[in-house]
This record gives sequence, C-alpha cells and structure tokens, in this order.
Amino acid sequence: MPDGPPVIPGGPGADDASARGDRATLIGFVNDAATEATLREGLSAALQTAPDIRRANIQQAVLAFQRGAAPSALIVDVAGEEQPLAALEDLAQVVEPNVTVLVVGDRQDMDFYRRITRGLGVREYLFKPLTADMVARHFGAALTGRLDSTTVLRGGRVLAVMGTRAGVGASTIAANLAWYLGEHAKRHTVLVDPDLRTGTAALLVGVQPTPALRNAMETPGRLDELYVERGVQSAGPRLDVLASESPLDEPMKYTPGAAKRLIDLLQRRYNFIVIDLPVGQRQIVRELRETLHQSIVVLDPTLPAIRDTLRLLALPVGPLHVGRPLLVVNRVGAPGGLTVTQIEEALQVVPEILIPDLGRPVREAELSGKPAASVRGPMQTAITEIARRGAGVQTKQAHRSLLTRIFG
Repeated sequence: MPDGPPVIPGGPGADDASARGDRATLIGFVNDAATEATLREGLSAALQTAPDIRRANIQQAVLAFQRGAAPSALIVDVAGEEQPLAALEDLAQVVEPNVTVLVVGDRQDMDFYRRITRGLGVREYLFKPLTADMVARHFGAALTGRLDSTTVLRGGRVLAVMGTRAGVGASTIAANLAWYLGEHAKRHTVLVDPDLRTGTAALLVGVQPTPALRNAMETPGRLDELYVERGVQSAGPRLDVLASESPLDEPMKYTPGAAKRLIDLLQRRYNFIVIDLPVGQRQIVRELRETLHQSIVVLDPTLPAIRDTLRLLALPVGPLHVGRPLLVVNRVGAPGGLTVTQIEEALQVVPEILIPDLGRPVREAELSGKPAASVRGPMQTAITEIARRGAGVQTKQAHRSLLTRIFG
C-alpha cells in the first residue's frame, strides 16, 4: 500500500492541501476519543508539535482522497472493520505511493501485521489499547525518519502502450488510457513519452512538452523527487505529463541508467506510469522495457502490422512483466483492412480488445486536445476494458478488493 494520508471532505485545510506544493504534513483519522487523546499525547512528544487528529473512519478517508490530495503522512483506524484488508486496499488505490501510512486496529495476530506491512506497504501498525509511550516510540520513529524508509514497499504500476509500427494509433490509446486512469478512475497517473524528437502524447492531452525529460535522460545526476515534481506538466487534477520535443538537427545523448532512475522516482509519486513506448532497440527503450509490469501492443488490420506484431511478441518481456502483452486491434473495419478472423488466424491468438475505425471523432479529439475517451462511445468502452485488463482498474459494479479475492 502506498505510504500515504487523506483530507476529510470540508475539514480544516482540505482546500489548501489539494495543491501538491502545500500538502498537509500529517492527518489522523480515528474512531474513538481514547485513541484520539493517546495519539495527540504520544505524537506531540515525538514531533514537538500538535498533530491534526480527526474523528472519522477509513471509508471517509478514501472518499476524501478521491476529492483532494493526501498529506505526507496518514494515520487510519481499522478497528471494528469487518474487512480491514479490503479497506486498506481501497485506500491504497486513491493515495500516492510516497505517502506514509500508519495503521491503528484491534487485530493482534502476526499474520495480519505481515500482510499489511509487507504486502500493502503500511509503515507501522499498533493495536489497541494504545499508550502514549507506544505511540511516541513506534509512530514517532516512523514519522521522524528513524525507521528505515529507503525502499518503497509498493510503488506505482508501469504500463507501456507499444505500436507495432508507426501510425497504428498507439499514442492515441496511451493518451486516452492515461486520461482515463487519472480523471475517471481517480488514480494519480503520469503519461511519459520517451520519443524526444517526434512524440505526440503530450499534444493529445493538450499539454506543451518541456525540456525536463530530455535533460533528465542526458544528466540523470540531477534527478530527484523535486526535479520530477517541477518537471511534469499538469493535464488534470490527477494526470501529469512528462515529455520533451528536441530539435531534429541536434544530436541526442542518453546516459545509461537514466530511464530506470526516472521510473523509480515516478513510482514513489504515482499509482500508474503510462509510457507511450516506441518499438526499437535503443538503450532507453530497452531499459524501459525492463521496468514494465504490463504492456499493451497496438496493431491495425494490415499485413505489415501483423508481421511486426509477431516479431514484437517474440521478444522476451522484462522480469516484472505479468503474463503476455495485451493485444489491441485498432481501426477494425477500415476499408481494405483484414477481417478479425484473418487477424486471429495470422497471429494464432485472439486479441483482447477490438476498436472500430472511428475516423473523424478521433481526429477531432486529437485536434482539440480532449481525449476521445471522455465522450461515451466505442473509444471509452475500449479504454475502460484496457484499464480493467491491463491495469486492474475495474468499474464500481465489478470492483472488489484484490486482497478480498485473494484472502477471502
């Protein structure tokens, strides 16, 4: 679970905390007066300041995060919850991975402690009844950096959309997927376009490229969390873009390891990193492939695209990749194109997603910088299915916590 905190709807500081540069430091949400008083006493001693502790449950915290930014550190109370693991998983879906989460509960078994700290990335857990000394020693140590915090136990998922050849619509699908995850699914998402010369992902969501990504790839020594925060361009409350547009006549320099360093930093900040990944064997592309959890391969109904899809699927996937790539056939039904049956026979596999030839609506959306998936129709339906299959993001009707499905 991301290490992270929320803002109660309408509570003090809710509007101020929504701006990333002015997020609250610590907010706690607890169920009872005794726990509230003990946390105030213990944390005041450890932090030398009065903590912001509020009376609310974890469901209210989840709702708050859907509406505003989380603070740097969060305390939540799961005592009395029938499914505390499911509640924490729901919380993890709406807070940024770099938020420090501390949990109070009424479960005393070691198995529960291991599941939430090792499986969900909770920094520390204490069970009731609390004492001020217990809070100061354990929660205080976590908040003041005395606990080891060098690794992020659960970072954002890295997704790549790859076109089998130029012009099949991969950038359009990447931009729409990133928009859907950020705006519709309410996940903190960043869209990355490593094509530093002719990439179009930023333009598709109405954002101008900046030199930040190119500079990071050439001089990764300057990369840190502050550089990332300043380098991204906002395309919405939960959607950022990282893209550059380099002059065609200038030589490109890439420093080995820069891409992996960048992804590591982005994983601490975002729930999803969507990469509009070119096909090729350039070092930056090879390094990015090593970081992927899932890839989405886009082709159109043509023979050259079929040939290149087979070659792309023959490449080994990275060590973190789960299952085979998700196959998306774009522009199905285009004049002169192959039929779905012919595509299946040629690939010897059934593509998961079919997107009809939408023509004018997609072109108009690209010109306006407004994703086609923002309008109800075939594109939105397809992107919703890609998000479900490729990112594990489901509709409210179909959604149930991953931990609930695993642990019952």
